[in-house]
Amino acid sequence: MSNDDQYGGGHGEVGGTGQTRTRLPDSPADPYGPARRTPRTARSLVTVVGVVVLLIAAIAFANQSPDTPEDKPADNNPAASSTAATGTTPVTGKTSGIPRGFAHDEQGAQSAAANYAVALGSDGMFRKNTRHALVDGIYAPDVATRMKGPQDEAYSTEFLAKLGLDANGNPPQGSTFVTRAVPIGTRVESYSATTAKVSVWYTGMIGMSGAKSTDPVRTLWKTWTFELTWVGEDWKVVDDTQQDGPAPVPGDVPVSTSDDMSKAIKEFGGFTYAR
Repeated sequence: MSNDDQYGGGHGEVGGTGQTRTRLPDSPADPYGPARRTPRTARSLVTVVGVVVLLIAAIAFANQSPDTPEDKPADNNPAASSTAATGTTPVTGKTSGIPRGFAHDEQGAQSAAANYAVALGSDGMFRKNTRHALVDGIYAPDVATRMKGPQDEAYSTEFLAKLGLDANGNPPQGSTFVTRAVPIGTRVESYSATTAKVSVWYTGMIGMSGAKSTDPVRTLWKTWTFELTWVGEDWKVVDDTQQDGPAPVPGDVPVSTSDDMSKAIKEFGGFTYAR
């Protein structure tokens, strides 16, 4: 570089001599060399932080329990986890085959309603002795006392004969009477510490399976609504009503033979239903 340049003559050389030009480290544009790279410290830090955040999120997701029900929406619609198991034991025992000892909360009321629908939809209701035991175990004491007489009249010999049963509620030899209620889901209509109203949506089967049957087994879809009260240490029914549906479009599964149906009813047991 000449000492006569227009930037300082011979007395103001940047490097102190006319031979050397010192490049300042903070110069944004150096015409004598490549632009200096931006330090990578900030960008690396952002990358590391991003990876750590994603890792924490992945660990939290992996440890999230699928059994924890989501908060119940205000409009009483089931939460997204309504079909997931809660992990809470539904009952502590049974009396005369009827589950007992339901939890004193909404889940316990739903479990009680579902299991009561199963019991009341069983073939035990068509025999007087077992029907009385079911009524005593499911309904509040004063309600059970009032119900037995009218129910005995409803399950008359004529009514049983229409279903192919004898006066004691037994099917003909070689035939199997089929009646089951299978809960699909439950919905809490109202709840307090002492009362609850729960609807059980269920599918069911009823009919006679046998070579000479004139009443083949058919399916049904209904909603059974129970009004419950907390009596002693359990939920008991004080009133119940039924209505048809909701019902899906029938499937295209071929109808089974009477032998297959009879065998399935005998071989496949039922469940204790929990919310």
